[in-house]
Amino acid sequence: MRPALFFLLVARCSVTLAAPSLSLPLSSSPPLSSGASLSSSSSPSFSSSLSSTPRTTTSISVLTEPGPSVIPVTPYPFASFPSPSAQPPIPGVYPESSPKHPPPVDSPDLVPDFVQAWTVAYKKAKAKLAAWSLQKKVNITTGVGWANGRCVGNIPPIGDFPGLCLEDSPLGVRFADFATAFPAPINAASTWKRSLIRARGIAMGKEHVGKGVNIALGPMMNIGRIAQGGRNWEGFGADPFLAGIGAYETILGMQSAGVQACAKHYINNEQENQRKLESSNVDDRTQHEIYVAPFLRSVMAGVASVMCSYNLVNGTYACENDHTLNGILKNELGFQGFVMSDWSAQRSTMSAMAGLDMTMPGDITFDSGTSYFGANLTAYVKNGTIPESRVDDMATRILASWYLLHQDSPDYPKTNFNAFLPLDEATNEHIDVQGNHQALVREIGSASIVLLKNVNDALPLKKPRKLVLIGSDAGPAHIAGPNEFSDQGGVDGILAMGWGSGTAWFTYKISPYEAFQQRARTDHTSFSWFFDDFDLVGAANAAVEQEAAIVFVLSDSGENYITVDGNAGDRNNLTAWLNGDALVQAVAAQNKNTIVVVHSVGPLILEAWIDHPNITAVVWAGLEGTETGNALVDVMYGTVNPSGRLPYTIAKSPKDYPAQLVEGGNDKEILNITYSEGLFVDYRHFDAEKIAPRFEFGFGLSYTQFDYSGLVITPVHGAQDVDGELEADWLAAKPGPQGVGASTAPWLHRPAYNVSFVVQNTGGVSGTEIPQLYLHFPTQAGEPPSVLRGFSDVELQPGESKVVYITLSRYDLSIWDVHSQSWMRADGSYSVSVGASSRDFRLRGTIPL
Repeated sequence: MRPALFFLLVARCSVTLAAPSLSLPLSSSPPLSSGASLSSSSSPSFSSSLSSTPRTTTSISVLTEPGPSVIPVTPYPFASFPSPSAQPPIPGVYPESSPKHPPPVDSPDLVPDFVQAWTVAYKKAKAKLAAWSLQKKVNITTGVGWANGRCVGNIPPIGDFPGLCLEDSPLGVRFADFATAFPAPINAASTWKRSLIRARGIAMGKEHVGKGVNIALGPMMNIGRIAQGGRNWEGFGADPFLAGIGAYETILGMQSAGVQACAKHYINNEQENQRKLESSNVDDRTQHEIYVAPFLRSVMAGVASVMCSYNLVNGTYACENDHTLNGILKNELGFQGFVMSDWSAQRSTMSAMAGLDMTMPGDITFDSGTSYFGANLTAYVKNGTIPESRVDDMATRILASWYLLHQDSPDYPKTNFNAFLPLDEATNEHIDVQGNHQALVREIGSASIVLLKNVNDALPLKKPRKLVLIGSDAGPAHIAGPNEFSDQGGVDGILAMGWGSGTAWFTYKISPYEAFQQRARTDHTSFSWFFDDFDLVGAANAAVEQEAAIVFVLSDSGENYITVDGNAGDRNNLTAWLNGDALVQAVAAQNKNTIVVVHSVGPLILEAWIDHPNITAVVWAGLEGTETGNALVDVMYGTVNPSGRLPYTIAKSPKDYPAQLVEGGNDKEILNITYSEGLFVDYRHFDAEKIAPRFEFGFGLSYTQFDYSGLVITPVHGAQDVDGELEADWLAAKPGPQGVGASTAPWLHRPAYNVSFVVQNTGGVSGTEIPQLYLHFPTQAGEPPSVLRGFSDVELQPGESKVVYITLSRYDLSIWDVHSQSWMRADGSYSVSVGASSRDFRLRGTIPL
């Protein structure tokens, strides 16, 4: 999103930026008639007041010229979107909620009703704006420019409005000291535990608030469509349902702490190569069912803001794409907050008419002193090109989000750090916001570890007499501590997060070397280490006569403004970095109890050594944050029974994945990336094509065993008096309604079917099982063979059993119908499978439609 910061002074700014000389053309044409529309050759016709004309095809609009579709500079009408239709709250089903008081995490079936909270916030915003001039309203939409404030993004003070601080990242407060480096979002997803994802959101929210941040730039929820994607680790994996839960629980947690969350990057930002010059070409059904899904869940969580992405979508830049911003986000999803640009992702002043509400960081290019909004937006209003009512709408959305989170309170902390000048004592108060969050980091770290292989009970370790750690990833940084590289853009020692704007500083970082040595002292274990990845003879000798040899390998990636070892954001390949495969093989050749620990941003191909007879265990640790070493010791010594599950598929060959990184491109034309796999992303493709993965989506071992029994599926009754006709039409496989908020309507999302079953711990130690529910659509629906639609976590003592409940909504059982532009049930019978992974089904049943 934004590069590393290397500035020596900050010029505070509280006015709009000057218009560039010879800037954008200003139209003096007469206003269009009320029926005029804003259209482009690669998008369906639309108007800023949203025509409801449905699309009638699933074909992808592919750009055929070297330049993007643009919005003509000519006057347009505007009518603001109405609020989604309110309905009386239903206790126990659809409770009235506010961001400060969301539904409890142990009640995942509740559909929160934020209508009243938004209504109050809008009323306050409109009252304040009534006295504002046009320039003041424009000011709240326009950032002050790169490095002209304490935060990576800043809205200036306006009268008694104190302005806004916008700050990364999805795993901590970027560029702030005395803050926590949390486990990466991909590790949060690997826990498959709503409670931990919510708790992580709360803790991150508290830290952002404590530092005086108004808008935290996360969570990130782009789908792991390609295994090499540089920023996959900032998101929640390769499945839209899992990513949606990750986004939903993170947002509820963050906003309950008082910070505005920002759902990003909207939309189809799935690779780093040419991210500003590529068009993601996606058909309508795939867009809705896969890529919009996590954003839909974000809107249902009451998210305050959404960030539009750098790339084009079907030939139109995402930050001026009327179809995705107005048509889907604000109309179909009923989003009430504001849309901000990714940093310098805005392409024109007319993007305001396509749905952009705020430009970040404000200048057209960093330090240019010019802006597409600011003076240009003011001029466009004054000459009649953009209606002032649209600027009113933009400002209202921004202010309403501020009120929604009660940030108007005089007790809300002022910004007390300086992202650009961290050593300036005058603007850094060094407030410690960490609390006891290290305990949560350690808990998430251990819960996110996935045990992939465990032969002859090699794990947990049982006071080994002699133990060696091998590989640089086992140790601390060799040169300059945990923050050696700007934005973590390099590898030295243990890998605990990727690189780029989605990072944070480490206040400290516990390496495996430190944690294992501490445990070795307790157990009287003879402990040694060997950190040279390329001295294979030395590594092999270090493993000789050791009771266990633990080899550490890694793979890194990040944002494309940093290149690490030739990897410009996306990974060049799916093999271990730093000679990892050869290192594992050298050690395994000398030690019959070789254990491999993997710290990786995403899938790796393990075929070079996974079946080696001397490799007894493989521990997939991901990116565990500041308590990495301690979390590993907890699991590998059995203090914590591993319960993590893979949030993506680990293939046997890179060619087995349905989508590949699209390479090439230049600065003169748009690189087309066609999402030709459609709905068949990750495990859905492997299932459809009957490809055997090395480790399937949802897979993970335990130190104990679990049995499943007693599947029961029943309809949920009791709300038919409210939406009986809609529910009857859905059951009859008729198209659903359209209109503002149609895709997030309560009738579609509240429980429709209860699924219950029994899980029993049949092993000898306590442990947590992650039962998963997969839906099988009617064949004629054209869906993948199995689609994740529910999961839970159940902690059991040896011999203990519990009943697990998972509900399915009508949305869960629906497909997006491109002809009616609505959600509807596919005609035919539905069945479900419940089990321990996407390929380990223990129970099967039919839904009584």
